[in-house]
Amino acid sequence: MRIRTIVLIVAIVLMAGFAALNLDEFSRPSVLSLGFTTVQAPLGLVMLVLLAAVLLVFLATTLYIQSTHLLEMRQSTRALTAQRELADKAEASRFTELRQYLEAQAVAAQQREAAHGTVLAERLAQTQQVLIGKIEQSGNTLAAYIGELEDRLETRDSGSRPARADTPSLL
Repeated sequence: MRIRTIVLIVAIVLMAGFAALNLDEFSRPSVLSLGFTTVQAPLGLVMLVLLAAVLLVFLATTLYIQSTHLLEMRQSTRALTAQRELADKAEASRFTELRQYLEAQAVAAQQREAAHGTVLAERLAQTQQVLIGKIEQSGNTLAAYIGELEDRLETRDSGSRPARADTPSLL
C-alpha cells in the first residue's frame, strides 16, 4: 500500500475511536441556527454526519478519477499495442524486402559468375585450339627440317663415298 492510503486509514480509525469515546458529548442536544430557523439537534452527530458525507464525496471523486485514469490508460495501451503491431509489421515487411533484395543480388551474382565461367571456358577452348594448331604446326615444321636434313645427309653420303659397314650412321 502507499503511504497516503495508510495515513488516510489511520486518520479515519483515530476519528472513529475519538467519536466512540466521546459518544455522550456527541449526542448531547443543542440549539443550532440554520439562518432562517433554529433546530435542536446534537452538534457532534451533525458534525460527524457532515464529515462522513465529505468523506464519501472525496472517495467518490477519487474513485471517479481513478476509473477515468484507468480507462485512459487502457485506451493508451490499446493504441500503443496497435502502433507496436503496425511497427512490427512494417519491420517484418522491411526484412522481407531486404531478404528478397539479397536473394535477387545473389541470383544476379550467380548469373554473372556463370556467364563469366562460360566466357572463360570458351576462351580456354579457343586458346587450347590455337595451342594445338601451333604445336601441330611446330611439329610439321620440325618434321620438315628433319626430313630436309636427312635428304642432305643422304645426298652427301651417297655422292661422296659408299657407306661402310663398320661406320655407324647418324640416323
